[in-house]
Amino acid sequence: MQNNDFTFTIKRLRFDEHYQPADSTRLTTNFANLARGERRQQNLRNALTMINNRFNALANWDNPKGDRYSVELDIVSVDLTLAGSSNSFPSIEVLQTHIVDNTTGQRFEGIVGNNFSSYVRDYDFSVLLLEHNQQQSSFSIPDNFGELHGKLFQHFVSSATYKTHFKKPPVICLSVSDNKIYYRTENRHPVLGVEYQPNEASLTEQYFNKMGLAVRYFMPANSAAPLAFYFFGDLLNDYSNLELISTISTMETFQKIYRPEIYNANAVAGQCYQPNLHNTDHSVTQIVYDREERSRLAKAQGKFAQEHFIKPYQAVLAKWSANQTQSA
Repeated sequence: MQNNDFTFTIKRLRFDEHYQPADSTRLTTNFANLARGERRQQNLRNALTMINNRFNALANWDNPKGDRYSVELDIVSVDLTLAGSSNSFPSIEVLQTHIVDNTTGQRFEGIVGNNFSSYVRDYDFSVLLLEHNQQQSSFSIPDNFGELHGKLFQHFVSSATYKTHFKKPPVICLSVSDNKIYYRTENRHPVLGVEYQPNEASLTEQYFNKMGLAVRYFMPANSAAPLAFYFFGDLLNDYSNLELISTISTMETFQKIYRPEIYNANAVAGQCYQPNLHNTDHSVTQIVYDREERSRLAKAQGKFAQEHFIKPYQAVLAKWSANQTQSA
């Protein structure tokens, strides 16, 4: 396989209070989880209000009433088609922010990568990793774990399709790991806040490293815990303050909904911080979120990737992956 044997197709759908998940949407995705059930519209409205309020709190210069900016969100779905196949596979889904300045009327592009989700990642973590460890006396990681996913992701980001649709590389913002300890440093950024460093690399950090991404941990002002920012290049200098705020406000809102024990905790992370998913001293949002369903569906979607992508194209993907290694 040559690189041009992959075709990427990008589709967009506005994420607003009228959002209805598409049939192909990976239903474990945070925004899809909110958009179902009796309270779906109220969930969406409340989440968008939280995002806008947090954005204006961080972008507080020349913003006396705290209402200068609004965040608009697009769901970006990326389908992958292999040459010779008539079927496309839903490879990646992310949110992209756009920032509206209500004072000037300007609307400009924010950061893509928010709420990153991937069927192949579901396969790696919810199928491959679990099956590999079923008969093991101690936890271990399979050979080449995450390598195919990492190469596919980097191939997409370097593709003409990506560069046509997005001005800058993605930033993926995730929760910190509850089995690592994070230490506060003296480094402070005017928007990202105070930097933390972990005692060791997490499995997620290793996995995203295979996607070509570095990671830094920052806790913005008035946050309860650090966020993990995965990025190419220079996180602090490649993006404007407003672009960074669009990612913080979006992802911190989803983390408060999904992981209130960490991101809506009543006590703020200190000098030495270990996240605790069993922390009872936290507040819950007025947004209904089905965490059990999210976990259950991750395995189902991993099986879907196995049956419709990994197994049918196993030989082709292995050859392509090997060629990527040789040409790297």
